[in-house]
Amino acid sequence: MIIGMGMDVCEIDRIEAMVERWGARFTEKLFTSGEREYAASKVKSGQHFAARFAVKEATLKALSVPKGLSWKEMEVVGGGNRPPRLELHGVAAAAAKEQGIDRLHVTISHSGGLAVAVVIAERD
Repeated sequence: MIIGMGMDVCEIDRIEAMVERWGARFTEKLFTSGEREYAASKVKSGQHFAARFAVKEATLKALSVPKGLSWKEMEVVGGGNRPPRLELHGVAAAAAKEQGIDRLHVTISHSGGLAVAVVIAERD
């Protein structure tokens, strides 16, 4: 049964501008070390940061934006040759547990200057 669904579209150049302007202050606030390493390892790192940001926004919508949530409590793992997965920590994990969510599905795409993500939260 689907409990929640979220979708987000993010402009890649907007995220690239934030990374260029604020550097580590921006990326360390929003992304886990694994997410930063993954995106930084890519030639077009901005589109990978934007895609992960879109996943975080979509997750907020799927979980109904729990109070006190930190951006880094929603982590995109995998990518490249592996499909992306979403791992929740802290308040995000507690909100999912409280709602009975036992599976999260995530899909990411980027094209034409945009990154898009969809997150579906479900329970048995």
